[in-house]
Amino acid sequence: MASDKFQQLKNNIDTVIFDIDWVFTNGNFIYTADWKVAKIFWPHDADWVKLLKKNNIKIQCISADKRWYPITKKRIQDDMWLPLENITEVDRIERLKNNFDLSKCIYMGDWFTDAKIFPLMGYSIAPSNAFYLAKEKADYVTKTPGWSWAVLEAALHILNEFYNVKI
Repeated sequence: MASDKFQQLKNNIDTVIFDIDWVFTNGNFIYTADWKVAKIFWPHDADWVKLLKKNNIKIQCISADKRWYPITKKRIQDDMWLPLENITEVDRIERLKNNFDLSKCIYMGDWFTDAKIFPLMGYSIAPSNAFYLAKEKADYVTKTPGWSWAVLEAALHILNEFYNVKI
């Protein structure tokens, strides 16, 4: 962990931003002959995010999946009560810059477009099964894959490293 980044964020995180697909989901879709009907979400992620919220850390979720956004919205916004925005990869950097103080944000993502965002953030996290460029650019890479226990591991890492909260 870079010490300047760490000291700047210590007890001063404003928002944790999660890219949904491959972090909260396994990235797979379930199709029928009629079309795509489901995404697979890890059932316990709502519990792990509550750990962050208990420490007054805001959460923002984003997804570039425009066509199947209603599936993501159903789980993230309606079921987990987390803020969710549909932001394309092309617009993502500019939208984040305009809406957040990125130096006070932690970003968790998995894809090569996320790797471009990581250096702009106060801190970045990639799941162990992220695209190799994301893992190379991340400040922290989880030992667990996205959608499995990666959100829990990220939450525990954030609380331990930045808030000295041991769980």
